[in-house]
Amino acid sequence: MIVFLITAVEAVAYWTPGYYKMEYEKYQVLDDLPEMTMDDLLSVTDEMMAYLRGNREDLHVFTTMDGEYREFFNAREIAHMEDVRGLFLGGLWLRRIGLMFTLAFAALLYFWKRGRKDRSAYLARAGTGVFFAACLALAAVISTDFSRYFVVFHHIFFDNDLWILDPDTDMLINIVPEAFFMDTALRIAIVFAIFVTIFFGACLFLWLKGRKAAEKGGN
Repeated sequence: MIVFLITAVEAVAYWTPGYYKMEYEKYQVLDDLPEMTMDDLLSVTDEMMAYLRGNREDLHVFTTMDGEYREFFNAREIAHMEDVRGLFLGGLWLRRIGLMFTLAFAALLYFWKRGRKDRSAYLARAGTGVFFAACLALAAVISTDFSRYFVVFHHIFFDNDLWILDPDTDMLINIVPEAFFMDTALRIAIVFAIFVTIFFGACLFLWLKGRKAAEKGGN
């Protein structure tokens, strides 16, 4: 489930064509920035996202704003994005570890249950259901006051106040306002639900198929 959740985050952030342009146009972010083109803003965004996943060494990104070729992010924004990068890369490593554990335990269960009747399938489905239900409950709670829990999230995952930005001086808060994160969180939840539903359905199909085969073999 953790693998699915982190993959859902990556799918929305990196695999959704035109997502950032759509959000920028939806919230008219160019109106809150010094004069620049959408193409330049999207180029800055590409560099920022490359940095977050470790494909760029730093976040000193230059672009043209108000007719001046200048650095887009200031020192405070760069420092905060260093923390975000650490969080994102940590999530990718957690996914790798999760995949390894999943494969290891799947192999262990396969060999352990051969030739014996056990309840591993029931436990697997129950575990999936409990985790998914917990995620739904958490999403329901967060949806009641997104702003509040958005702040709580930052207090949990960051040990400084660099995430508190000023829209008058910091570009980052203007290109990704809170409403952007609300949309993104909703998309992540939907993609995660799709992943889990497909996985649960596949497991249920294989279990029913195996049960039918076992009943035929018993007869």
